Amino acid sequence: MKEVTFIRQNIDKWRGYEAAVEGTAVGGPDVIADAYIDVTSDLSFAQTHYPRSRITLYLNNLASALHNDIYRNKRERWSRLLTFWTEEVPATMWEARHELCWSFGIFVASALIGALSQWLDPDFCRLIMGNGYVEMTLDNIRNGEPMSVYNSSPETSMFLEITMNNVFVSFLVFVMGLLTSLGTGFQLLRNGIMIGCFQMFFAQHDLLWQSVLAVWLHGTLEISAIIVAGAAGLALGNGWLFPGTYSRLAAFRRGAKRGLKIVIGTVPIFCVAGFIESFCTRHTEWPDALRLTVILLSAAFVVCYYILLPYKRYGIRKTQD
Repeated sequence: MKEVTFIRQNIDKWRGYEAAVEGTAVGGPDVIADAYIDVTSDLSFAQTHYPRSRITLYLNNLASALHNDIYRNKRERWSRLLTFWTEEVPATMWEARHELCWSFGIFVASALIGALSQWLDPDFCRLIMGNGYVEMTLDNIRNGEPMSVYNSSPETSMFLEITMNNVFVSFLVFVMGLLTSLGTGFQLLRNGIMIGCFQMFFAQHDLLWQSVLAVWLHGTLEISAIIVAGAAGLALGNGWLFPGTYSRLAAFRRGAKRGLKIVIGTVPIFCVAGFIESFCTRHTEWPDALRLTVILLSAAFVVCYYILLPYKRYGIRKTQD
């Protein structure tokens, strides 16, 4: 069957299913379940005969939307708190894997820009971090306590303040996607330049290793969560900027829902990062091996949860299908 004939025969049916998912048409659980079976059958046919066609991508997205709608209609109570992080967030991260790659790339590139700028101009850090912070840090270095900024406040109040600020930053990175992907990209650029400049500043004072152990003790989770929030913002911005086969409004709603789910999933990570920064980072007397172990374990968690788990559950399954 020619692709155009296949589309012509089924397009009205697919639009009806799409309307049911969006809530603009009546569709009970049984109707949605039947639609899901029908669409997956059409998707299998399209993958066989038109594997590189846009209609195959459209059917794959429609099948995912129907699957999520069926899942949402199930009665769930406390188990939803568990399945949200064990099922829904990994599934969403697999869908947003390209946005995650872009977010990581933007952040790394901007960090290199910040490091290079500080290397070429030692006063660049004053523009990025402010004169007050730089002077305070220089005083700490002269006093032999370069990381004392992390023990300048009581642990509990510092934990609450840092965690709330980090969660705010992540939602800001996400919401900036309303200004298209450029808004989120700007926030990633800003944060990346800051961390690159910060690390180069300490390297210029022969304190790179000490700063790495202190900053990345909590920063491995914190920075990773910001990059993940960047993926959420890019998903939001790309939703209405590149609607694909969906209407612009439907694509925006899908992107917003997907991005919000991702950014909510980062909240526990920011809480853990805030705890580490408030209660652990201040202890620079701890053995280097212990702090390095925490950094490596944090990095392993990020890679396993945001990359390996989504691929294992959804990437391999898609390849097998």
